[in-house]
Amino acid sequence: MNNNRRLRWQLVKRRPLSQAKVLLLYLLAIFTALLLGALLLLAIGHNPLIVYKQILTGSLATPTAFKETIKITIPLLLCGIAVAISFKLKFWNIGAEGQILFGATAAMIAPIYLPNLPSTLKLILMAVLAIVAGGLYALIPAFFKVRWGTNETLFTLMLNYIALQLLRFLQYQETWQDIGTKFPKIRPLGDSEVLPRLFGVQIGWVIALVLAVFFYIYLKRSKHGFEIAIVGDSINTAKYSGMNVKTIIMRTIFISGAVSGLVGYLNVAGTDYALTESTAGGVGFMAITVAWLAALNPLGMIPVAFGLSILQKGSLSIQSTLGIPASAANLLSGLILFSVLGSEFFRNYQLRLRRNTETGSSGKGDFKAETEHLPYQKEARDGLN
Repeated sequence: MNNNRRLRWQLVKRRPLSQAKVLLLYLLAIFTALLLGALLLLAIGHNPLIVYKQILTGSLATPTAFKETIKITIPLLLCGIAVAISFKLKFWNIGAEGQILFGATAAMIAPIYLPNLPSTLKLILMAVLAIVAGGLYALIPAFFKVRWGTNETLFTLMLNYIALQLLRFLQYQETWQDIGTKFPKIRPLGDSEVLPRLFGVQIGWVIALVLAVFFYIYLKRSKHGFEIAIVGDSINTAKYSGMNVKTIIMRTIFISGAVSGLVGYLNVAGTDYALTESTAGGVGFMAITVAWLAALNPLGMIPVAFGLSILQKGSLSIQSTLGIPASAANLLSGLILFSVLGSEFFRNYQLRLRRNTETGSSGKGDFKAETEHLPYQKEARDGLN
């Protein structure tokens, strides 16, 4: 009997890694990205050590730079939480960008139509309008999803453009227009219509930290969080256990959109002091990266959002101080993000070298080799014997 043996690489599911190993994997991914970035910088004639030092200096070294980094972190963290809530449900909400704009637009109703309202009451009303508007805007694709099974990815993506076009339409309306400018734009907020600062940064950073803790508890410890996890894992299981799946989906997506709407309010009243086409600023898309890198954990999003903000602010710094083109700075940021995201593959899978045995007289050896890597290999071989 002739036995042929050959070695073969096989992709197999990895057992869950410990938190320490996951952290080590991320650190190795970042180190790899920095090495690749160093090669890129050397190729365009720059010293990588000087560039990396400037990234840290330009984002953290001075109080002003640090405050700017925190200002970038606030919407990233909150929007990452908003995206994670829907992703836990396996509802792929790509419309956070539009929900931010829609919430910000709704927030402007109070100062434009009720200019004489007391400052504190006006700020509260702006927040309520933004939160409700963002939630209702997210409910549109959720309703179509539960009613007719539409594709929420495309639906939410298209709603981004509708929110943007609504904003552009309002720029030409006399009630909304800033009369003192030649170009159409919505009037800015007055001094009584902006959020107060705490330690030199808009108070939104406190709101972001509180909501990160709240939603961690909400998703991990509450009944609603348990329902979200069950529906996300298996709708049939949720139905069998008596859960009202449609209600859970609608409620969860409303919350997701509401948090995005809150981001719009904080950007308008706390950062920009005006509603413009760049109010969302790509945060809705970057937040997807924040959510995935933190494994949909709201507390884990705090360091992730802060790290990405350092990268973003530092990229602007090296562009202005070292004369590095914006494209190279963005490419460096992309390398780090790509490497960290790529590490998710090695977190969940591994390549294993195994010996494949083939026999000429029986398929028994083949079956044994094919089931060698499976967790139920013993049961499979015993069943054959």
